[in-house]
Amino acid sequence: MEPQPGLFVTSLAADTWEPDPDVGGLMNILCDVPGTWAGFTRFDTDPEPVPWTPPRRESFVILLGSVRIEVAGERTLELKAGDAASLAAGTDTIWHISAPFREFWVIGG
Repeated sequence: MEPQPGLFVTSLAADTWEPDPDVGGLMNILCDVPGTWAGFTRFDTDPEPVPWTPPRRESFVILLGSVRIEVAGERTLELKAGDAASLAAGTDTIWHISAPFREFWVIGG
């Protein structure tokens, strides 16, 4: 919700989540403005491995659960609640998510 220009607010209540067509699970969008997209991802059950290539730089913080991220040609990341990371645009990854899982992400720049 944008109560005034440039100010974005969301609730993480159960009824505000929608299916994520790119990676599965559910998402809650905080803002979607030219050059920046930010929101939350949620998985309540362990999904199959999730391939993901961010279209722009993606920075994220794991809020709940854990994830093992295979980064093509690089080392594998093991992240848990409280960990943060940033991926360059076009980085091919495969996410192995352990639910329940929540993350906050920002794509842009």
